[in-house]
Amino acid sequence: QVQLVESGGGLVQPGGSLRLSCETSRYAWDYYGIGWFRQAPGKEREEVSCIASHDDNPYYADSVKGRFTMSREKAKNTVYLQMNSLKPEDTAIYYCATSFSSSSCDADVMDYWGKGTLVNVSS
Repeated sequence: QVQLVESGGGLVQPGGSLRLSCETSRYAWDYYGIGWFRQAPGKEREEVSCIASHDDNPYYADSVKGRFTMSREKAKNTVYLQMNSLKPEDTAIYYCATSFSSSSCDADVMDYWGKGTLVNVSS
């Protein structure tokens, strides 16, 4: 059974920082790709950052490049998303997802999803 559990969301002022965590079950670590996606109210889900199992260089969406950093810690079966210089437009539910068939950063190819964690950037 593959399980993904996100944590770390909350309310933060513009310009602030948050670190999201995604703890995965042991077998989730056999992925081809793992990533962070987000969905803002009234908008479609979009990719934020992804990393392939064979690659150490994460992909970042243009909207977060230079502000967000994705990392992983295999010993803890956990991936992280460090979010700095947060903007109101970053407000969304953030999801962790993994694919066992593709390393593309595409929500349509993800096989398993967490339930999400809410990030609210507001003054």
